[in-house]
This record gives sequence, C-alpha cells and structure tokens, in this order.
Amino acid sequence: MAAGTLAGIAMLVLGESHLSLPGYLMNPLYEDLTTQGATVHAIGACGATASDWLKTVEVPCGADRFKGDTVFKGRAATTSPIKELIAKDKPNLVVIILGDTMASYDNETFPRAWAWQGITGLTKEIAATQTPCVWVGPAWGTPGGKYFKNDKRVEFMAGFLEKNVAPCVFIDSLKFSKPGQWATVDGQHFNQAGYQAWSANITKALAALPVVQGLKK
Repeated sequence: MAAGTLAGIAMLVLGESHLSLPGYLMNPLYEDLTTQGATVHAIGACGATASDWLKTVEVPCGADRFKGDTVFKGRAATTSPIKELIAKDKPNLVVIILGDTMASYDNETFPRAWAWQGITGLTKEIAATQTPCVWVGPAWGTPGGKYFKNDKRVEFMAGFLEKNVAPCVFIDSLKFSKPGQWATVDGQHFNQAGYQAWSANITKALAALPVVQGLKK
C-alpha cells in the first residue's frame, strides 16, 4: 500500500476491548493509519456497546491515544458521548470498530431489538453532525473460550451490522481471513500477529472506500 493513502484525514476511532489493552489492536492500528497520513484519535472502552457511546459510562478498562503514546486506563476508564467527542476533535471521519460486545455469544437468542436500537442510536448521532462514518465489523475468532465466541453468531452479527449501520459504510472483517486463521488468546482477542493482520486489512479497506477517498486533501 502506497504511503499517504489517508493523507489529510482526521479520524476519530472508537472501539471495544480490542482497542483497550496492551498488545491488542490499538497500537498497530494507530501506527498503520498515521503512517498513511491520517491524524488519529483512538479511544477504546472494554465491554462498551453502541449505546454506551451516547453517554458517559464507566467501563472496567480502556485506552486513549492521540498525538503520543497510548494511555491505558483501569477502572477510571469511561465512554464519552459521541457528539461531545466530535465537537471537540472535529474529525472528518468517524470509525467505529464494534461488534463482539453486542453479539451476545453466550445467549442462544440474539437480542435483535436491543442491538438495533443501540446501533441506530449511535449512527443517528453521528449523522446529525454531518460527519462521514465507517463501521468495522467483528473478525473471526476461535470457537469457545471465556466469551463463547462462535462462527455462526459472528457471521450473523456481521450481517446484522451491514444491514443496520447506514449511513455509515460497513467494512466486513470476516473477509480478511478464514475462520480460525488468526490465533486468539481467549477465543475472541487475537495474538499480536492477528492484531497486526487485522490492522493492516482495516487500513487498506479504509483507504479504498469512495467516502474516504473523497476526503483526501
């Protein structure tokens, strides 16, 4: 990928635990995006769902990186209302990396109405600011583990997001690998090689989107 494919784009990147702990997605993604010329503010909040970004919610862990090293937070971590974050940062692109926390892998029945309400609530708040948005869906994991991740539900979750995140553009992370290709430490969170691969694929996919290409200066 040629350097500078994201030149001039200011991104606000929000995510769940994948962006919240050392050795996870936060640092490789931040570095890949900034290497391509983007200015990035990335925030992770462990266990946060879409609706949690409409208000301030305490979470068990989180991380924040903007123009420097990542600040990893313990129980002092919170989400912040998306409109406040956009008003403060004035990004020209919002990237949401969220899906695993809402997939309810441990439940036989997917909470469709609850998930739809949270997803559309967040996308409407972003749309109200007239900021373009990209939503990155979950990647394959390893069936089982402490989070009960399974291929059938993650595939369903990706499809559900694709149908419901408009006006955000959807990126399907399931296309980046085969089931089980990226090793995990607990069924859901990847090892370092997996996160580096996911990061590289997200960065490449973002750069190829027409909505992103239209933002380049």
